[in-house]
Amino acid sequence: MPAPHPNGPEARRFPSSGGAAALEPSGTPEAPQSPDAPVADPPHPAPWHGQAPVVAVVAVGGGIGAAARYGASLLWPTGTAGFPWTTFWVNVVGCFLIGLVMVAITERCAAHRLVRPFFGTGVLGGFTTFSTYAVDIQRLMEEGRPATALAYLAATLLAALTAVWLAATTARPALRTRPPRAGFAEPAAAREKGKRSS
Repeated sequence: MPAPHPNGPEARRFPSSGGAAALEPSGTPEAPQSPDAPVADPPHPAPWHGQAPVVAVVAVGGGIGAAARYGASLLWPTGTAGFPWTTFWVNVVGCFLIGLVMVAITERCAAHRLVRPFFGTGVLGGFTTFSTYAVDIQRLMEEGRPATALAYLAATLLAALTAVWLAATTARPALRTRPPRAGFAEPAAAREKGKRSS
């Protein structure tokens, strides 16, 4: 029986164990893997993968806040020639609630990571409105009432900032005197401050 050819199918199927390099299907020896060869990067998750719950709660909260603002406009409609009191008070009350919520969930309670985007960005972001505020100013200007438009512009900014400041300064001492609610842990910053004071 003739000896098998070194590059024949038998040699590719059954490589010799005498130290010869293993042969690829093409009949050429396998190239050794270099330690400097580039390594493929591991697959990266989609950028939105970890943010999907945040986007979802912001969307739900925004719908709730926008519906509440629309309800306020139905309960207290503003005439075409009147001062936009409804939008004014919606923004002021919304800013006051933002001050309360932000102090409560960032300085007092270690709330779930979705609580802040739900209430702050979602509900209260949808309840307050900058677009209607800007449209009201434009309408007042077009109606030939620039003084009212400027007063509305300045009064809204001043009242909104005052509401946030008042809510924050009121909430901090009030929340310090109350024990943490069940199910919420005291923030680490507050615990460290208590340790240093003791």
